[in-house]
Amino acid sequence: MNKTIKSAAKFHPLAAAVMLACGAGLAHADAGLEEVTVTAQKREQSLQEVPVAVTAFNEDSLIENGVADLSDIQKLTPNTTLQVSRGTNSTLTAYIRGIGQQDPLWGFEPGVGIYVDDIYVARPQGAVMDVFDVERIEVLRGPQGTLYGKNTIGGAVKYVTKRLTGDTEFRIRGAIGSYNQRDIVLSGQTGLTDTAAIGFAVASYQRDGYGENLLTGADNYNKDILSGRVSLELNPTDTLWIRVAADSTKDDSNARFGFLMEDAPTGSETSPGSVYDHESNMPSDNSVETSGVSLTAEWQLSENLTVKSITASRSGETETNIDFDSISRPDFDVPAYYEDDQFTQEFQLSWSGEKSNLVSGIYYYEGTAKGSFDAVLGMYGITQNVSGSVDTESIAVYATMSWL
Repeated sequence: MNKTIKSAAKFHPLAAAVMLACGAGLAHADAGLEEVTVTAQKREQSLQEVPVAVTAFNEDSLIENGVADLSDIQKLTPNTTLQVSRGTNSTLTAYIRGIGQQDPLWGFEPGVGIYVDDIYVARPQGAVMDVFDVERIEVLRGPQGTLYGKNTIGGAVKYVTKRLTGDTEFRIRGAIGSYNQRDIVLSGQTGLTDTAAIGFAVASYQRDGYGENLLTGADNYNKDILSGRVSLELNPTDTLWIRVAADSTKDDSNARFGFLMEDAPTGSETSPGSVYDHESNMPSDNSVETSGVSLTAEWQLSENLTVKSITASRSGETETNIDFDSISRPDFDVPAYYEDDQFTQEFQLSWSGEKSNLVSGIYYYEGTAKGSFDAVLGMYGITQNVSGSVDTESIAVYATMSWL
């Protein structure tokens, strides 16, 4: 959350400590109080009016805090853990207030819901999204079952992308750092007609590893990610807004092995500057591919009544190698494969009055999650194969009403 305080206000250490503990950020600016707008309850509200524990970050706040991907949010949000899962680069392990999911096995829904433009991302593979072309990220702590369903008993993380303005613009943002880091983000948009605009964003994140496989010489903890998004937005009338969007992410970074060497510099477990070497007998091959398409339409029937439809399809495929002890013996080696696809349809109806508000809707989900992995116990001469496929179909109706 990014707040602006009056320049004439006096600094009080206790007040600053309370604000920081609540996830607030201090910024010295001109006189005035910036209003933070969120959609934690599926309608636009001032953050101060939302009866939910929410921490929100706009684009400027994310850049100022050096947030590169979704896992960096945990450094700024209380009671929240967002980390890359063991052995992988793009699979998310998310916990809020101690509730979440450690292993991304098919048939188990995460306790923390991930949403991209109100589209539920059912599987954690590929959910460590790099931050670009973003308007706001919201972290909702605590159960969100009424509006977000049974899979948010810990909380929810909402990734909101920017709406197009129709102006012709092009932006380049890049970063160069240690270990041959080379990041570049290209984005732009232009108006096609008075009522239509198209936009795009492409991001490439490259970095050498800060560790290596002492047997093969392969980099450890490197980064090789390419992401892209394109959207077409239409405003046929003043009361109708339509967006067609597609996105794709490909992560070819090496599988994450290794442990901190005794003579390495001290530091956090995954921070550059530490040396993570290993002698794994497993190959470093790792591939994560995710993609999705969506159609969103919002129709304002009257000054108080709005109807919204969100149709989306997503799919993902992961091939990875996990070496639990990162040594040359096949004590517990796990070559794993995951594949998933999902289709969702949601209809929302929002009504706002002078002293009351209503948010209601119907939600449909259909998906398949499948995969397989070999648990190799070489010292015992045993290889245990585990595989499965789970089909899920669900429908839900929700409504919440509030009085001022």
